[in-house]
Amino acid sequence: MKQGHVFLKKLPKQILQYAILLLGAFCALVPIVSCVTTAFKNDEEYRTTSVMTLPESWLNFENFKVAWEKADMGKAFLNSFLILVCVLVGSTMISAMLAYVLNRFQFRGNHLIRNLFMVAALIPGIATQVTVYQIMTVLHLVNTLYGYIFLMLGTDVIAIYIFLQFFENLPKTLDEAAILDGCSYFGVFFRILLPLLKPAIVTSAILKGVGTYNEYYMANLYLQDKNLYQVVSTSLYTFTGPMGSQYQYICAGVIITMIPILIIFLFCQKQIYSGMAMGAVKE
Repeated sequence: MKQGHVFLKKLPKQILQYAILLLGAFCALVPIVSCVTTAFKNDEEYRTTSVMTLPESWLNFENFKVAWEKADMGKAFLNSFLILVCVLVGSTMISAMLAYVLNRFQFRGNHLIRNLFMVAALIPGIATQVTVYQIMTVLHLVNTLYGYIFLMLGTDVIAIYIFLQFFENLPKTLDEAAILDGCSYFGVFFRILLPLLKPAIVTSAILKGVGTYNEYYMANLYLQDKNLYQVVSTSLYTFTGPMGSQYQYICAGVIITMIPILIIFLFCQKQIYSGMAMGAVKE
């Protein structure tokens, strides 16, 4: 009787939990399902059926072919890959080295710099775009791939604090022992500490990589020559115009852009999960 009473007492809470989970799953899956079904429809099916109506044939890859060729997605993937590699390597190294200096060296202004990073994180990026665009124009970095890479290298404050948290958990005796053995500060960082930061590197790379790969606003603003500097996020807008949008091609392009991310996730999901878990900031 007591167990039955406890079960009945917990039942409404469990029902509410499952209802919230089902609602969240529904909201997450409906756009994906509608995108997949639309991508496999021909022009007539797209015009005459609803978004949730299944296509007559799942072997219709014409939309994918048109999306790949007309949007020049091969060049877009190449540019996005080059940008992603440069940004991930540069941003990770800058964040890690900044965190190393702020954590290992006590100097006047240390806490001020940390507070300024926090203030910078609170300012919306869109609020500074006028000034940033003027600076990029003066430096002749607008409409150049290296200028866009330089802009995206801006260090994420979240990444700095992730690395700071990991440095807090690494004893300073490691640095002292290496320095006594004749190692320089650069040697301490690159040979001793950097290999121990793998979970933090994975976490910051995931956050920065997803943001860079999906970035549209700044890619569209600073890479103005779409024939030369097309990236994945801007290539899909080839099928938009004043007369309407061709969503069957857009959906096909969206699926194409998702394939590399899914492959990376399938092969690296163990590292991603462990990095996200170990990279969480602890009190």
